[in-house]
Amino acid sequence: MEHVNIFDWDSIETKYPFPNNPTLGVKIVNGENMQMVWARYESGTSYKLHSHSREQFSFMLTGRMKLKVGSITKEIKAGDIWYVPSNVVHGGEALGDDPIIFVDIYSPPNPDLKIL
Repeated sequence: MEHVNIFDWDSIETKYPFPNNPTLGVKIVNGENMQMVWARYESGTSYKLHSHSREQFSFMLTGRMKLKVGSITKEIKAGDIWYVPSNVVHGGEALGDDPIIFVDIYSPPNPDLKIL
């Protein structure tokens, strides 16, 4: 069976605050082998260091962040992209007064996160 969907982004509810992280709001959509997560962190907050078995690409939409991926630390801004291999520690902190908003693409999807 073909798994197809066209999403109306505005109709996907933003979960805010996200469970276990009151500074984070998210929208999540799942495919069969991929997952997209829109994430918003308020200014002055952190994107906690963590790792997971899923591969990840991320695209910064707004704001600035001091980002750490493995042994690399770099200040990033809107338009920057990063890649995180499986099980590599990554995270960072928001810089400036604006919230940071980025989109993550995961493969495979996290089965604990459903479409919101």
